[in-house]
Amino acid sequence: MSDEHLVLAGLLVLLMVFAGRVLADRIRVPDAIVLVALGAAISFLPGLDSVHISPEIILLVFLPPLIYNAAFFSSPRDMRAEARPIIALAVVTTLITAFAIAGVIWLVLPDTGWPAAIALGAAVAPTDAVASSAVLKRIGAPKRVLTLLEGESLINDGVALTLFSLAVTAMSTPLSVSDGVVELVKVVVGGLAFGALVAAVIGWLCRRFQDGNAQLVLSLMTPFTAYVPAEIMGFSGVLSAVVAGFYLGTRGEGMLPPKVRVTGQTVWRGLVMLLESTLFVLLGLQLHEVFADVAGLPVPVLVFGAAAVLGTAVAVRLLWEVLAPRVGRLLPRRIQPPATSVRMQIVIGWSGMRGAISLAIALSLPTTLNGEPFTDRNVLLYFAAVVVLGTLVGQGMTLPLVLRGLGMEGGEDTRREYAVAEEAMGRAALSRLDELVAEGLVDERTAKPHRDVLKFKVREARAVLEAATEEGRAGVGKRVRGGVFVRHETGRAQREALNRLYREGAIAHETFQAVRRRLDLTEPPNRPEK
Repeated sequence: MSDEHLVLAGLLVLLMVFAGRVLADRIRVPDAIVLVALGAAISFLPGLDSVHISPEIILLVFLPPLIYNAAFFSSPRDMRAEARPIIALAVVTTLITAFAIAGVIWLVLPDTGWPAAIALGAAVAPTDAVASSAVLKRIGAPKRVLTLLEGESLINDGVALTLFSLAVTAMSTPLSVSDGVVELVKVVVGGLAFGALVAAVIGWLCRRFQDGNAQLVLSLMTPFTAYVPAEIMGFSGVLSAVVAGFYLGTRGEGMLPPKVRVTGQTVWRGLVMLLESTLFVLLGLQLHEVFADVAGLPVPVLVFGAAAVLGTAVAVRLLWEVLAPRVGRLLPRRIQPPATSVRMQIVIGWSGMRGAISLAIALSLPTTLNGEPFTDRNVLLYFAAVVVLGTLVGQGMTLPLVLRGLGMEGGEDTRREYAVAEEAMGRAALSRLDELVAEGLVDERTAKPHRDVLKFKVREARAVLEAATEEGRAGVGKRVRGGVFVRHETGRAQREALNRLYREGAIAHETFQAVRRRLDLTEPPNRPEK
């Protein structure tokens, strides 16, 4: 494919990203499903059926920033409180699922061998929290469910990639148990140590460079700096990126000025959205090639084998999530995981969608073994594609129904948390302002407008809290148009006036941009109530 055709294909993929997100929002379907469908549709266009995306490119370009971003913005307090169930999900559930799928593949394709079966089991075992989190956040699932799923996604890719690497090595070279344990320790410990080293160096650099653009570039380089060298040295790049992101995220307050943090969050939010969406479109593009490669295989293998692998991937996770708490009661009390309701266990078990990373890992299967063609590679890739598609469509489409059926939609009211924070910050600022006036550092004339603004914010927050309390007592779901609505409406009026002045030539472009940025920074985080 020529460079011109490659650029055209890239533009078409970006167009599908835009169209998919718009369409998904309109028809209220998870973004991932629409994006995969659009990717599969354009794969039939002339020329695009020959587009081949290297799995190494996907793993090296897409995986590091996505993992780093998730770790950076994770909550240390929540992760620490849920450490045991997160580790159980990311390690135990992933390994059980991988070996269960490997057993099914060995029964369906006995000539494939255990190493290849385990390699594919490792590829499709880790879940992708992107699709499930999007659905759960839109419906308003409990925060603990989101914390567990997002925490799981930080670690399970590393577990799966480590097991996959060991299995691929065993496919061509006999690997003893002791060799495997040594390699496992090297991969895990090396990844953790290298990630900590990268985080320490990046943190040191952030404190020495005050230029905002340089700090932003440094933040974009960090995930690749943590991931790529670790992989080259034989360590876990996933664990390295997670450690770097988690360390820098918990200490970012003192490293970056507020303006750089605001700009960085905007850039990272757009980048992550683009990467996640592009991954699903590329997944759809790959499906055409995968299904074409297995067109001549026996129908029983294609139908019953795929159904068995897909059913195992879904059932094992769901059953283990329900049974795990009962197994946990057999452990010493000090290491027992916190109790979870059966409803939450079902939701977590059903939120096991697989994504493009699983297919990318599967595409890394070798094409030859000891100089001979690996004949079962295509059918294994087909099984992986069926698991990804089946979980995305089947579980992604039914997850909202499961939440509603279990009565777990709605979640916590974040408006109340915003109000609590606003009230506490306003009262603290008022107290400090009074101290400044009493000490003679600020005169009353200067303090009065600031005091009026702070008092307004405290009253606004108190009104939200009182309305939420009354709403809870009444047991009704009424929405009160409060301060957020007022700030949106007055902000919109300010923007209209600013745009009018600029159109009339009353202010210069530089002034227009500076004032508009100030309005953007003071925009309330929530949409106006309707």
